[in-house]
Amino acid sequence: MSKPWQLTQGAEAALVDIARWTIETFGPRQAAAYEEDLIAACREIAAGTARSQECKRFFDPDLPETLRFARAGQHFVVFIEYDKQVIIIDFLHSRSDLPRRLANLPLPKSESGH
Repeated sequence: MSKPWQLTQGAEAALVDIARWTIETFGPRQAAAYEEDLIAACREIAAGTARSQECKRFFDPDLPETLRFARAGQHFVVFIEYDKQVIIIDFLHSRSDLPRRLANLPLPKSESGH
């Protein structure tokens, strides 16, 4: 069963930036298609069907165990799955400095804290 999911303000801003860059680089049609791919990845994460991995394992052992990522096109969808919902923390490009970006992400304190 799919859980409700929501974007943090940072994830919303990243999605807008991704759309803007894609429109400027590839046009509005491609931007719409890619945005739908990213949203579909969020739905798969919430449904429990996305292949995801712990950020801690791949990027930094000091990251929280609950912080996970799933690949979607050229981006990683970074999220935390709680018992009752999924919080999409950010969309990070695969060419970005992932360890640094992950270490600086503002994370929600708890499921009720967001």
